[in-house]
Amino acid sequence: MMGPKQEAQAALFYEFSLEDHVPQDHLLRSIDRFVDLSSIRAHLSDFYSHTGRPSIDPELLIRMLLVGYCSGIRSERRLCEEVHLNLAYRWFCRLDLTDRIPDHSSFSKNRHGRFRESDLLRHVFETTVARCMAEGLVGGQGFAVDASLISADVQKQNSSNPDDWAARMTDPDDAPRAVREYLDTLDDEAFGAATTTKPKFTAHADPASQWTAARKGPAFFAYSTNYLIDTDHSIIVDVDASRSNRTAEVGAMRKMIDRTEECFGLKPDWIAADTAYGSSDNLVWLTTKRKILPFIPVFDKGERTDGTYSRSDFTWDDENDRYKSGVARWGWQSALRCKAQLLRFGRRMTKSGLVLAKSSWHRS
Repeated sequence: MMGPKQEAQAALFYEFSLEDHVPQDHLLRSIDRFVDLSSIRAHLSDFYSHTGRPSIDPELLIRMLLVGYCSGIRSERRLCEEVHLNLAYRWFCRLDLTDRIPDHSSFSKNRHGRFRESDLLRHVFETTVARCMAEGLVGGQGFAVDASLISADVQKQNSSNPDDWAARMTDPDDAPRAVREYLDTLDDEAFGAATTTKPKFTAHADPASQWTAARKGPAFFAYSTNYLIDTDHSIIVDVDASRSNRTAEVGAMRKMIDRTEECFGLKPDWIAADTAYGSSDNLVWLTTKRKILPFIPVFDKGERTDGTYSRSDFTWDDENDRYKSGVARWGWQSALRCKAQLLRFGRRMTKSGLVLAKSSWHRS
């Protein structure tokens, strides 16, 4: 027999528990067991007024951001809608059914205000890393470093040549916030001072972003998110943002290594990276200044195609402690020139030094 038609009937009282409606195997339950944000209020106490209306709980904002990160919700407006509708999200954010959800504008206002001034997100990150260390998840012997491209929210149509753009910006005080932040980072090793090469385009709305074609496709404006990872359990021990070029990423790596040692007392015995970090200056910095063994491939330019001598043109003479060159096949003039170079530099050049200097010897 068909049952009666289901109709919603309002009741005067409801007995409802969010705890009973969130599955025990839900992702947010697994995360909640390890989330400790008890230090946030003390960290932000100096950035709130002692009078006036009560503010939104900063722990609520951080928990909502965690929900957005774990669920892939990038829009803060949509995040507020989802937390309003989803029972598991309300449970994780410590909200009851009748509690109001903060307006989406609260995130941007706090991000560019109290959160930035207090460096709150860095505090939350370092607290999490310290918890991982306490649980024995960080070994500290070996690190890996790499960078990921993060697309900037700007379009090429809203950009111009850097010289033309700079000429129009005559008064920094009247510039938008993004432009003022860009001007403040001109001397930062990871941004303006990373390289003297001028980009082809500068975005008006976000001039600190980098015009790049690193993905071997159409160029776009982007940043680099640099990660320093402990290799024992793939725990990210530091993160830093930079422009999307090799020099800036190397500068970010050095900054993260120094900061990790200062903050956590972690100094790796070795570090692994790709060829973007294989410059001679960076290898010298790692081995001599920081005493870290690099497992980093370098660009091999031993075989020359520009008319200079290649590495294979020389052989090492152990008995006489010097290099020999097979220049006889190029004629006596080239042989005399090579001999003159050897006589000139032989006394003060080591084996590695001679290899580095050979690119200046040209064939006839």
